[in-house]
Amino acid sequence: MRVLVFGQTGQVATELARRAGDDVVMTCLGRNRADLSDPAACAAAIAASDADVVINAAAYTAVDRAETEEDLATTINGSAPGAMAQACAARGIPFLHISTDYVFDGSGTQPWQPDDVTGPLGGYGRSKLAGEVAVRAAGGPHAILRTSWVVSAHGANFVKTMLRLGAERDTLTIVADQIGGPTAAADIAAALLTMTRAFHAGQGTTGTYHFSGAPDVSWADFARAIFAGSGLTCMVEDIPTSAYPTPARRPANSRMDCTALTRDYGIERPDWRESLRDILADLKEN
Repeated sequence: MRVLVFGQTGQVATELARRAGDDVVMTCLGRNRADLSDPAACAAAIAASDADVVINAAAYTAVDRAETEEDLATTINGSAPGAMAQACAARGIPFLHISTDYVFDGSGTQPWQPDDVTGPLGGYGRSKLAGEVAVRAAGGPHAILRTSWVVSAHGANFVKTMLRLGAERDTLTIVADQIGGPTAAADIAAALLTMTRAFHAGQGTTGTYHFSGAPDVSWADFARAIFAGSGLTCMVEDIPTSAYPTPARRPANSRMDCTALTRDYGIERPDWRESLRDILADLKEN
């Protein structure tokens, strides 16, 4: 099975390359070979490839900067995936695309269903929603995987930030009224590979799915777990979102209902506490 991946150094792309089995010939395209600010070049890369399946693991992820760079974010997160999906549809091959909980407005306390009404709060969420719309409009076989709070042993993410700050300070103030599911990039990669193999076997189901770690937790409690697992003695003080203003509004409720993914692909929600142990071990080893 030949898999073409957009992305090379990002968290999920790195894990895809690490986890591709002997049955997968994976080609990962970095920015030097496929710049997502040039959607036509991305489509051309697919047209010129012999891939059986395409995965888009690249994105504009600077949530706050997207408030002033929304046009660029929308090109990378909206137009480029749309062009990729069209190129895949033209070749009749499946396209897997990663999206985000930020397409919702974060209201309420119930887990978001894949078919719930979207309502992004900022430029980043709007750009990712544009990508979803464009992928569906292409009309080819596809799966959109919405995920949240991505963490790993590489790249910039909450775990690595907490480890750095926790080693420097005795106490940190962390937002406690945003709730969601931390999701390891390794678990996302494993889910995507399972879905890829299903599509290649003719058993893939087109649709939009949710995938996040369990149990749901606040950022503050997630930070406590990071410190406990790493042996840092840094204390965490709970604060409301209002006490930590940022250029972009974050969803307060990022709980996601992942049952459709289990139903169609047999993929269960991973326990982020186990995944966190793996990440901390990976960081310690390297």
